Parts: sequence; C-alpha cells; structure tokens
Amino acid sequence: MSERLTKRVAALLGFFGVLFGAFGAHILSRHLERSGATPIWQTGVLYHLFHALVLLVLSGWRPVPRTAYNLILAGVIVFSGSLYTLALTNIKWFGAITPLGGLCILAGWLVLALA
Repeated sequence: MSERLTKRVAALLGFFGVLFGAFGAHILSRHLERSGATPIWQTGVLYHLFHALVLLVLSGWRPVPRTAYNLILAGVIVFSGSLYTLALTNIKWFGAITPLGGLCILAGWLVLALA
C-alpha cells in the first residue's frame, strides 16, 4: 500500500466512523434502544474512530509501519464490523469473532511498540 493510499484509507475509515456514529444516533436509535444494542454500537464507533485517527497518524510516518498499520486496519474492520453486525442483527456468533479483531488491534500496537 502506497503512502498516499494509507492516508486515503485512514481518512475513509474516519469518514465511515462518523457516518456510522451519526447513523446509530439518529436513524437506528429506536432499533438499537429497543434491542438494548446501543452500547454495542457505541463501542464499535469508539474503536472505529479512535483507530482511524491512529492510522492517519501512522500514514504520516516515514516509512509507514506497514505491519502495524495493516494489523490495526484489519482489527478495526473485524472488531467494529462484528459489533455493528451484532447490534443490527442480534446474531450472537458475531460477538464471538469480535475478540479476533481486538487481538489484531493489540498485535498492531505491540508491533508498533517494538518497531
């Protein structure tokens, strides 16, 4: 992934984080409240937005720490994506894959610390 592409990916991740936050607060709020899934959705948005900022910062490093970047990106997609899906569908096995995303995020941070 080129350095320019890493910035674009991080910016798009941030865009979708804000979009999903607004979507959950406005369009989906009744559904999420009825199903008790508001905290699940909010956790997904929190990790999504925070790590979009982390990836944006990493995209400015020279060289970009690609392994850490890719692990954090994959982790956010799996972690937040599984939480969004769980909140919308209440299909419990999506909650079972959430920790895999968390492990990718943790591994990304560890790789970054050891770089």
